[in-house]
Amino acid sequence: MKSFFIADASQYENEVITSYFALGSISAREKKSGSGQYLALTLVDKTGTMDARMWDEFEDALRTCEPGCYVKVQGQISKYNGRFQITLQKLRLAAESEVDPADFLPHTQYDIGEMWQELRSTVDAFSNVHLQRLVNAFLDDPVIGPAFMSAPAAKVLHHAWIGGLLEHVVFLLRMCKRVAPQYPEVDPDLLCTAAILHDVGKTRELEWKSSFAYSAEGQLIGHISIAMGMLRDKLALISQVEPFPERLRILVEHIILSHHGSLEFGSPKLPMFAEALVFHAIDDLEAKMQNLRTQLANHVAGGAQPGSVTDWIRSMDRQLVDSKEYLKND
Repeated sequence: MKSFFIADASQYENEVITSYFALGSISAREKKSGSGQYLALTLVDKTGTMDARMWDEFEDALRTCEPGCYVKVQGQISKYNGRFQITLQKLRLAAESEVDPADFLPHTQYDIGEMWQELRSTVDAFSNVHLQRLVNAFLDDPVIGPAFMSAPAAKVLHHAWIGGLLEHVVFLLRMCKRVAPQYPEVDPDLLCTAAILHDVGKTRELEWKSSFAYSAEGQLIGHISIAMGMLRDKLALISQVEPFPERLRILVEHIILSHHGSLEFGSPKLPMFAEALVFHAIDDLEAKMQNLRTQLANHVAGGAQPGSVTDWIRSMDRQLVDSKEYLKND
């Protein structure tokens, strides 16, 4: 069973550890000296990720191990460019019977059952019966519903943990309920529908067994296009009982298509009406704040001082600093 976790690396600096990990990535690279190859890996557990290097006798590992599998490793913890990494002496494929999957996938800190109930209660309070029927068609689906409860919201950037999608949606619903009263142009039920359905395609875009990865469908199509197909399927189904208003369908589809807010970030349309504009703003804020929390936590877990400025964060196109920790040193 697993005894060492990545978050504890600072306690084992310069020590040799033996432990199990999920394999995030693995590739052979050319040594700068030109004298052969080395193995570059990313090791994953529920507390984070760590780079690893193996310099010799890695041919069997490269042949038998692939991203997503479990591995048992032995190696020395050290710092390189201010971050902890592990230099491996041994690496082998681990059987699933040797590990507990709960050790490898991070999990929301909140109770999934309670969040699910909060979501369902919000939908029950809708005054628009058409939107209520539509959303419940997704939540009541025997495949989509359970996936919605367990899926991460992203592979890496924000809410990248089991229950992350549900957590993201519930936080967005709370924001919707606070923001909608400020703008009389905004229909609160339509805004909340956007919060619930905008990322529903991630239940098929992502996979989450031993590590988070993109499915083939996710790589080829993406969650926005997947969500559009899922929406059309549900609309066809519920319209067999009662027609869904055509113009309301167009508005729901537009919010899904535009929620990234700009063409360069993957939205084929820009937000064109009040609910779409407001939803993009709060979705962007909620995702960025959680990404900030994650990046600052990773910064400290990697050995940096709390309150110090991070390295360049590519996903946010800037460096970050924990303002509260920074002020403690004033």
